[in-house]
Amino acid sequence: MTGAERGRFITFEGGEGVGKSTQLRRLAEHLRACGIEAVTTREPGGTPKAERLRRILLSGRIAPLGALAEATLFAAARIDHVENLIAPSLARGAWVLCDRFTDSTRAYQGARGGVEPQALALLEKAAVGDLEPDLTIVIDLPPKDGLARAAVRREVAGERADRFEAEDGGFHEGLRRAFLDIAEREPERCCVVNGALPPDEVARAIRQLVDARFLDAQPAATAAQ
Repeated sequence: MTGAERGRFITFEGGEGVGKSTQLRRLAEHLRACGIEAVTTREPGGTPKAERLRRILLSGRIAPLGALAEATLFAAARIDHVENLIAPSLARGAWVLCDRFTDSTRAYQGARGGVEPQALALLEKAAVGDLEPDLTIVIDLPPKDGLARAAVRREVAGERADRFEAEDGGFHEGLRRAFLDIAEREPERCCVVNGALPPDEVARAIRQLVDARFLDAQPAATAAQ
């Protein structure tokens, strides 16, 4: 292969407060210790334009227009994110770790919002083309525990519940089921990790998973832990 070898694309999915951002950061630290460039990002967001759309989406201002309008705005943010951050990073050989991606749209606006799969598929194709994660880590946690964690985080930061955190318990129970259904349908891409374990154990499980899938066959790329 000429030029840089394409990097790996790893996404983190799950409900509110399951620990995605924490575990994404810890995996990035591990990869960097192995000599790998790791780019961390999130959705919606990741680029200046997409971050502006994030603020609109999480404020709830689009919610009255319905789930299809939300999905369309998520796709618009994703187009800019992929074109200006994800794709260039992968092309130069960096690994991209993303907090949420297309599976969140499938779960939130699809399974919970009722947007037809065909409509989501068209939006997804327009936003990402043939790009899909090499690995999706679904962190699973009972919604009541995740929402309690999210509440503590908001209190520390002095923030209010966002558009999705403010939904009722039934919404979040359905959301959990939606992510598990996605993982069950695509077992080669998705792996479920128990988010109820202590953070160090969750990090260890994810590290072992990533090493076994991508690094163990490349001893020169790995470093002592």
